[in-house]
Amino acid sequence: MRSNIVTEAGLPTRMGQWWEGIPFFTSSIILICGTIYLVCLLVGYDSFVEVCFLPVAILSHFQVYRIFTSVLFHGSLLHVLFNMLALVPLGSELERIMGSIRMLYLTILLAISNAIIHLFIAVVMAHNPFHHYDNLMNECAIGFSGILFSLIVIETSLSGIQSRSVFGLFNVPAQWYVWILLVVFQLLMTNVSFLGHLCGIITGFAYIYGLLNFLLPGTAFYSAMESSSLLSSCVRRPKFILCTGGNPSAQLPTYSDQNTTSNSLSVPNVWRNLSSWMPRRETVTEPQQQDNRFPGRGRTLGSAQNQSAPADDSEFNLQTRLLDRSSADRQSSDGRQNDSAVVDRATPMQNQRSVASDAEIQKLVSMGFEKTQVEVALAAADGDINIAVEILMSQKD
Repeated sequence: MRSNIVTEAGLPTRMGQWWEGIPFFTSSIILICGTIYLVCLLVGYDSFVEVCFLPVAILSHFQVYRIFTSVLFHGSLLHVLFNMLALVPLGSELERIMGSIRMLYLTILLAISNAIIHLFIAVVMAHNPFHHYDNLMNECAIGFSGILFSLIVIETSLSGIQSRSVFGLFNVPAQWYVWILLVVFQLLMTNVSFLGHLCGIITGFAYIYGLLNFLLPGTAFYSAMESSSLLSSCVRRPKFILCTGGNPSAQLPTYSDQNTTSNSLSVPNVWRNLSSWMPRRETVTEPQQQDNRFPGRGRTLGSAQNQSAPADDSEFNLQTRLLDRSSADRQSSDGRQNDSAVVDRATPMQNQRSVASDAEIQKLVSMGFEKTQVEVALAAADGDINIAVEILMSQKD
């Protein structure tokens, strides 16, 4: 028998595992942008004048479709590759937290907000009394990078990390990371849209400060979307992540008032948000009222049961958090149920878990993992095959 099956997995297997780990909406954006670029390459379309974000065309001819077409088209192979590779970690992390439908709504909201701010700045700069910058009105911008800059701001503020690496060369304070990226890209690539990236940063800060809360619907809206017949085929996909569940112990650090959403533009709230913006991790020890933007951690459709997830802590690895969560769930269950109820329900539940466990073990073994590692990972993940795959992949790395 081979001593180590994981290290002998071929490139197609590893690529398949990597692709299966990307959630539904993030992978859909990658497929859409990649397909559009390939079609443009095959038909020889490279002007992008009809689809780019052109302020003068939007204002004079009301071509609002450019707000959405401009983010899906890319000018070169490096352009689309760089943007999509940057989207994978950002989109995957946020989609697992928020859910696929909520991530879709957030992306549309960021695209529209970026466009409005872009138009406002272009008009002001073109008609200011000191100097007319007409080139901003005629600038033709395409690409997903504006939304990426917004996601970078959101992910950096929610992660709570103190420093970030710039292309693996040097570390910078987290609060300056996005601004350094803005300057670096402008210096290295002269044909990038500085205003488009800047608007993405502004929109990201507006989101984390709670200035867009009045545009965010409640959980009932996302639940209705998930139960809609139009999206039934998407919801059944294995990589689709539901945004329901509402786990109060999975709060994320945000900088908006969790009790009010309509008065987020008031001076006290804005000043409190601005003065408190220093990325730091918050540990929630008691259930609190849920944030309207993030009511709980998203769960995958194929999960065996609704599991509570503690707040992420960078000092603990994934296996330790999963083991702690399993023991906490068992203790809370013992406190709620008496001994007779546990005895009555123990047998059928154990039978179901053993059957599901055998099927999951065979599935993971067929993916190239050792059976012993699979059993340990499933035990740590409390039967959740998706979390077990993450444990196995982290052990492999």
